[in-house]
Amino acid sequence: MNTSPDSSAAPAQQTSANPATADLEARFEQAFGRVPDGVWQAPGRVNLIGEHTDYNEGFVLPFAIDKTARVAVAVRADSVVRLLSTYGDHGMVSTDLSALDAASTKGWTKYPLGVMWALQQRGIAVPGLDLLLDSNVPLGAGLSSSHAIECAVISALNDLTGAGMEPEEMVLATQRAENDFVGAPTGIMDQSASLRGSKGHAVFLDCRDQSVQLVPFDAESEGLVMLVIDTKVSHSHSDGGYASRRASCELGAEVLGVKALRDIQVGDLAEAGGLLDEVTYRRVRHVVTENDRVLQTVRLLSAEGPGAIGALLDASHASMRDDFEISCPELDLAVATSRANGAIGARMTGGGFGGAAIALTPLADEQQVRAAVESAFAEAGYKAPEIFTVTPAAGAMRLL
Repeated sequence: MNTSPDSSAAPAQQTSANPATADLEARFEQAFGRVPDGVWQAPGRVNLIGEHTDYNEGFVLPFAIDKTARVAVAVRADSVVRLLSTYGDHGMVSTDLSALDAASTKGWTKYPLGVMWALQQRGIAVPGLDLLLDSNVPLGAGLSSSHAIECAVISALNDLTGAGMEPEEMVLATQRAENDFVGAPTGIMDQSASLRGSKGHAVFLDCRDQSVQLVPFDAESEGLVMLVIDTKVSHSHSDGGYASRRASCELGAEVLGVKALRDIQVGDLAEAGGLLDEVTYRRVRHVVTENDRVLQTVRLLSAEGPGAIGALLDASHASMRDDFEISCPELDLAVATSRANGAIGARMTGGGFGGAAIALTPLADEQQVRAAVESAFAEAGYKAPEIFTVTPAAGAMRLL
């Protein structure tokens, strides 16, 4: 099989204003005393399969979801940026573009300001801005709420500055914002799904060359739904667990003499076991087998459809739980309970250490799975999970 997907991307998309956009415009005008120059949105994402493979130059298969971050933005005549969010009681934050500093930037503002900083590093003149953020992507759930913010902001700035960046360039700019300003050593999967997603499709991304193939993923046509089980266990990619896993992967690649773990095949693992310490070997084994599971999933979706991929989702979770050790008791309980009550496959999704699980479930069993998971969490004394469905949605777009 040719493991490099064909290069294609979702076309630029724009839609007319809707009542929700009108509400955001009104809130912007109330906050800043003028109307915005535009409104942009970018979706969160669910990773169908392919976890911690992106920064190893491997393969991932996420899809954009129907939960989004939206930004209303107006250009200012000076270099001041004023930021306000509809979420919580954070108050307005004001800073000067000439003095952006990662160390002193806190909370949600580090994501939009990080994007502005990254564009400055690319030599793009970023004007002063008034910006209002509104998002319904669950925070800390492994659905990439932070990247949704970044992708909405970079989409706005790309238009407002006339920078003319292609999606691939915007992906790399937001990755730099994450890595060097936010301090999270993430790869390019989340931004790619948010910026290049397409309704009804998963995004098969080769993280080595950024080539994309849109793979049909229509669970509903097979009588299936994709349940997301937000465990309410919060996580942060800027914490040490994510960074330590990445360091293990880099060590494994160095010892094995390859550029990245993408270059190791399943058949090479036996030999690798004799060269690596036990923990590093298990980290490497997860990445190598996960890459293979992504390729198998793409083949099955193309040949047989979503109903054929359940066993691969299950195997992915077991690998993350046992080899990469990034699951947690709440995620394991969500996955096991879903499978015991009708889901055809389930796995944790996202960077790990909390967040959400996904369960591909027959529509006829949806309510049973929901009830069983809620009951299991209550019995275990865990915080009540939030359970909802997602469908593959369009990528970032201008709304106004």
